[in-house]
Amino acid sequence: MVKRTSFDDSECPVARSVDAVGDWWSLLIVRDAFDGKRRFGEFQRSLGVAKNILTTRLRALVAGGILDQVPASDGSAYREYVLTPRGRDLFPVVVALRQWGEAHSFRPGEPHSRLVDRRDGRPLGPLRVRAGDGRDVTPDDTVVVKVEPVTTDPS
Repeated sequence: MVKRTSFDDSECPVARSVDAVGDWWSLLIVRDAFDGKRRFGEFQRSLGVAKNILTTRLRALVAGGILDQVPASDGSAYREYVLTPRGRDLFPVVVALRQWGEAHSFRPGEPHSRLVDRRDGRPLGPLRVRAGDGRDVTPDDTVVVKVEPVTTDPS
């Protein structure tokens, strides 16, 4: 098996985030956790993923602080997976991927699942990226400020 490149030491927040949840199985597990799935079997049935792959991804999400394993809510001997605060902070990421997919991955009129507000059953508004002062920003309005390389004094 090819060893995966790690971005643990990257100066880029996007690279480190992809390192934590960048493969599709991990993001789909997180999506399912937001949808209320908690048990290994629920994730496995929903995703149709091989048990060994699911086991590996769940362990990585637990190790990364995105999911936590807790005693089953029904008092049985099973363990369940729940989103941690770090995992719940992925909600806007999942919504952004969903909204991008709705806009670009379906033909007009093609049916797809919908994420709606529990209170009124209406679809969510589009996510917006805002500057610190509240105005909307686009990629043209931003720039990445790179970390200055650390130099060592040879003396």
